[in-house]
Amino acid sequence: MRNWLQRNLKGDPILWAIVLVLSSISIAVVYSATGTLAYRKSNGNTEAFLFKHSGLILLGLGFMWAAHRIDYRHYSRLSLYALLVSVPLLLFTYFMGGTTYNDASRWLTIPVINQTFQPSDLAKLALISHLASMLSRRQQHVNDFRTTLLPVMLWVGVICGLIILSNASTALLLFATCLLLMFIGRVPLKHMAVMVCIGVVLGGAGLAAGQRLGTVVSRVTNFTDKTKKTPFQLEHSFIAIATGGIAGKGPGKSTERNILPHPYSDFIYAIIIEEYGLMGGAVVLLLYLAFLYRGLKTVMNSYGAFGGLLSAGLSFSLVLQALVNMGVAVGLGPITGLPLPLLSMGGTSLIFTGLSIGIILAVSRGEREVRPMTGEDDDTPRIPKLGPSY
Repeated sequence: MRNWLQRNLKGDPILWAIVLVLSSISIAVVYSATGTLAYRKSNGNTEAFLFKHSGLILLGLGFMWAAHRIDYRHYSRLSLYALLVSVPLLLFTYFMGGTTYNDASRWLTIPVINQTFQPSDLAKLALISHLASMLSRRQQHVNDFRTTLLPVMLWVGVICGLIILSNASTALLLFATCLLLMFIGRVPLKHMAVMVCIGVVLGGAGLAAGQRLGTVVSRVTNFTDKTKKTPFQLEHSFIAIATGGIAGKGPGKSTERNILPHPYSDFIYAIIIEEYGLMGGAVVLLLYLAFLYRGLKTVMNSYGAFGGLLSAGLSFSLVLQALVNMGVAVGLGPITGLPLPLLSMGGTSLIFTGLSIGIILAVSRGEREVRPMTGEDDDTPRIPKLGPSY
């Protein structure tokens, strides 16, 4: 078994272990959180969502395994094609009326399999990969605004601007991830400040022209104005956390899952704390922090600029989303509707999460296989140093 694992599961073994542990936790918690929903929608078959979610978890792990077997340098070329596909998909979803939930057109329904798909998941993965590619190819000219930074800003502006029309939280999180990646890629702070100003203007215009302005204003107001009544979902999230205590009520014994909206996705962290206590919530948080540490360790061990930037961007994207989701559940931020990566029940989002992690593993595998003294197997330029250029 050990030899088989070494041959087939390459890359960072600790990262593999973290992903497998989180996937196992996801199956157990989603099974508990969807008990009432499954009973209502499946004629009492409470295992229906368990089998569906377990199948999607295995599918996501399959895509992760396949992605980690590919030389990560190929993703530099693939990212541009993925961006060119994602732009018309985002436009079609918004203007032609994709599948709508909560007054937002974010999904397309894939024919035959009748499975919803968020083009923003593809766009997010493609933008981070292409941004890493553009910055790595121009490390020696990173101060050149016209040839280096203008293309970067155009792609970031187009993708984030299209996403914010129907999904403000995903667009803002993606924009923050891009800024972090530019910081690591040594982009001058004055140019990053220009990008922030442009992002604020275009983001505000996108919100005003899109579907979610009223929802965003309402959620921010509810969070900042303490005189208002606590929103229903946040109130029951607090109840779940408070009644969970230190050790929790035990697996499958949540009561708030019957009341809390979307306990299997947006507020799954509250169910984890209710059933497994603050200790269980702390373990999940530490697993995500360990994931970020291993992702950044891959960056530090990277011999090529593209591999380091790619691993950093994808690691930050996943962990920042996880921290935002957990922060919302405990009242540290306004309600966003972002799922918890690797834990929340989802459809194609689990596949794109698996692809992202597979690419990180591909980078760690490639850096382990390159000859440390010469770097002959890596044809990408090396990163002279990390951090911004002033």
